[in-house]
Amino acid sequence: MKTLSHDPRRRLLLSAGAGLLLTATVSRRAGAANEIEISMSGTPTGSHVWFRPRGLLIQPGQAVRWVNREAGNVHTVTAYHPDNGEPLRIPNEAKSWDSDYLMPDESFTIAFDTPGVYDYFCIPHEHAGMVGRIVVGEVDASVRPYAATDALLPAAAVAGFPSVDSILKDTQVE
Repeated sequence: MKTLSHDPRRRLLLSAGAGLLLTATVSRRAGAANEIEISMSGTPTGSHVWFRPRGLLIQPGQAVRWVNREAGNVHTVTAYHPDNGEPLRIPNEAKSWDSDYLMPDESFTIAFDTPGVYDYFCIPHEHAGMVGRIVVGEVDASVRPYAATDALLPAAAVAGFPSVDSILKDTQVE
């Protein structure tokens, strides 16, 4: 029969491994708590589609996760940006994004590091007013961002954007 001897190095190694595991678990939970979800959905007939919330206030470094909650439809989350064939409606320094088509229960996540106002839309439903606005950090509530490009968008899209002032006041606009 083999006798186990007390080895302080073994205990130190096991403690360090447990600490790393705990740190990884806590970090993952902290990151998930810092992530905000926006759902994409619509009526059963498809006559009305939306992002909920459609207006959101977050802080630089926070992530947003869009989830397609509609069983019978596909959606995209696409920045208004020339890279996507649209006028620029995100901060100049920010990177453009396009989720591509998200099937039911699929999701898309990005982190927002640059302060400013970000407008986005769903490619197949922009004409139905499926748009959203994210305010990152501190911005001037009196400014109506991107007004110069409103005429380039469908009227339903322009009507769908909540005001910066309402987002700053309520933090989320349904």
